[in-house]
Amino acid sequence: MALPLLLLEVGLYASCFFCGSITAASITIVQGNFGGRCMLYGLVNYNATAGLIGIQSPSSPSLCYFVTTISVMVVVVCWPVTLYWLYTLCIDGEIRRERVWMNLIIAVSGFFLFFLLITGCVVKIGRDSLCNSVIQSVPNITSCEEAQTRNWVSPIRGGRFYINLYDAGTAVWVNFFLWLIIGVLVIVQRPQDSGYGSF
Repeated sequence: MALPLLLLEVGLYASCFFCGSITAASITIVQGNFGGRCMLYGLVNYNATAGLIGIQSPSSPSLCYFVTTISVMVVVVCWPVTLYWLYTLCIDGEIRRERVWMNLIIAVSGFFLFFLLITGCVVKIGRDSLCNSVIQSVPNITSCEEAQTRNWVSPIRGGRFYINLYDAGTAVWVNFFLWLIIGVLVIVQRPQDSGYGSF
């Protein structure tokens, strides 16, 4: 039973790596398209004469940096852990898990659960705040998706801002639940012997 649990755990690490990459990339793309400004909790305005959507006030860049930093930390942790276990399973063949390392993974899992929860709330509420501003400011728009088809003040590129923010938020919450499962799996395996043997 221990080996299948370890294989599942490795798959979860790989999935967390991809989710962290998606979040970091999506937030960075939105920032880039908005001239380096963070639009989580941002406000927009509408120039009726030119028919263009503009930025009234962006939020602090630290919000986007926080989201990106947590996501990058997940990537940095999961990438070597995934490679290590793939090497161990496919080449080394000897599977050993020391209790101290399992305790460390539990601590890391708790750390990421806490900060991913905060990150998920920041992205979700920040995106909703931006969308409310868009809907209230731009005439004849009932959803944020519609604003993606409108013209924005140059050099802003708002073509996929909602999709990217939605992808970022979804990836954060998936990452949160994956780390929750990882924590449970390690706790389940911890009372067992430190070695599973070789195959």
